[in-house]
Amino acid sequence: MTITTAPTAPSVPTLRPRLRGITAELVFVGRSLRHSLRDGESLLMAVMLPVLLMLMFTWVFGGAIDPSGGYVDYVVPGIILTCAGFGASSTAVYVANDMRTGIIDRFRTMPLRAGAVLTGHVVASLLRNLVATAIVIAVGVLVGFRPEAGFGAWLLTAGLLALYILAITYLFAAIGLAAGSPEAANGYGFILLFLPYLSSAFVPVSSMPEWLQPIVRHQPITPIVETIRALLMGSDIGAEPLVAVIWCVAILAIAVVWGSWLFRRKAGRR
Repeated sequence: MTITTAPTAPSVPTLRPRLRGITAELVFVGRSLRHSLRDGESLLMAVMLPVLLMLMFTWVFGGAIDPSGGYVDYVVPGIILTCAGFGASSTAVYVANDMRTGIIDRFRTMPLRAGAVLTGHVVASLLRNLVATAIVIAVGVLVGFRPEAGFGAWLLTAGLLALYILAITYLFAAIGLAAGSPEAANGYGFILLFLPYLSSAFVPVSSMPEWLQPIVRHQPITPIVETIRALLMGSDIGAEPLVAVIWCVAILAIAVVWGSWLFRRKAGRR
């Protein structure tokens, strides 16, 4: 007697559901923060370079620029934005390094949203930069910076700084995706760090050559630094805050769209 058995159906691998909520983003934020703590030299330099720059401009050049000794009140807002740029530039290197090591391909096999990796880098950089900015402001107070801002003005300043840091960090993340290597990403990002020097961060626009003044007035750093300066020093604020917010939102929107497109393209998600 022959016994026939029905053929067994091939096993179908079960797909793991995608992580819900912002679980993936929180995981990658923690990952980026841990990497930052391990890379203590980059974190230290992101704080030390702006502080040294502030001390140099205040103690070495300040007397020539403003003999009254009030130059520190003028230059600290510019140093704050310079600090944000130094801190955000490391994001380009971290993202480019992830792309080179191939870990993005591993993440692509997991049930994760494509943007979770970038979001982790950006949010971690935002937290690092806010801490570094607070340290720079504290050092500025020690060397003579005397802001006249009230609680509301400080909150507005913190909000604008957070928006600017978010925008420029997303831009650096997109640069890290576009670059062919971490070294190239570092070089491309370094170009953006010169923008504060072509603004009113360190000297008034009126002191610059006439042909350069329109460029300086219509680039993003100038309205942002003028808004921060007016908020902290209690001066006339004018229409600069609206222009500053428009610039930040525009940079953020362009960086997010560009970064998302680059990530899908380079990670193989069409």
